[in-house]
Amino acid sequence: MTTLLVIAKEPVPGRVKTRLTPPFTPMEAAALAEASLADTLRTVAATPADRKVLVLAGEPGPWLPPGFEVVRQCAGGLDERLAAAFARSDGPTLLIGMDTPQVTPELLSVDFADCDAYFGPAEDGGFWALGLAKPDPRLLLGVPMSTPTTGAVQRERLVAAGLRVRDLPRLRDVDTARDADAVAALAPDGRFAARLVECNALRGAGNCSTSPHRPAAKR
Repeated sequence: MTTLLVIAKEPVPGRVKTRLTPPFTPMEAAALAEASLADTLRTVAATPADRKVLVLAGEPGPWLPPGFEVVRQCAGGLDERLAAAFARSDGPTLLIGMDTPQVTPELLSVDFADCDAYFGPAEDGGFWALGLAKPDPRLLLGVPMSTPTTGAVQRERLVAAGLRVRDLPRLRDVDTARDADAVAALAPDGRFAARLVECNALRGAGNCSTSPHRPAAKR
């Protein structure tokens, strides 16, 4: 059974994409985060897999397509939350975040027939994807997150465990306004690119024309 995991935050102003502020307002940054998440989930929905799971901090909204299980992120550091996400799977699993809306189903259609792990490096030194044929939370615990060497340390952890690692293409995360421009250019037909155009056009007015959704009630 193949599982695709997406680890994400609810796109709430002031809590997501804070490095986009400035030049964008917290509302605009959240709208961009929502569009990035929606593009990512749409791509995962189009990728063949037995299970598709959103590991979410917050509440699901109308940006969530059908066909996903939703589980809450545990408390703790990012390494602990990633480890806990893998602990929910007992077969081949690929985990990605919500910051690469340019990702495609082809990139996510991994085959573990001749490798034990997939590693997707990010341009900022982190990683955008991690796949394990046999999920083992210990492979992530203690890896320093959000540093320029996070990806190198994580990959070395896989190699040190004796795993055969296959590298995925290097992708750019959306963290800054410059990242947003570059990523939108790679996927000009996505929701993220369209939302960025709106935000850039209306930046002087204070908000994007489409605000992020927040559900009124818990699911």
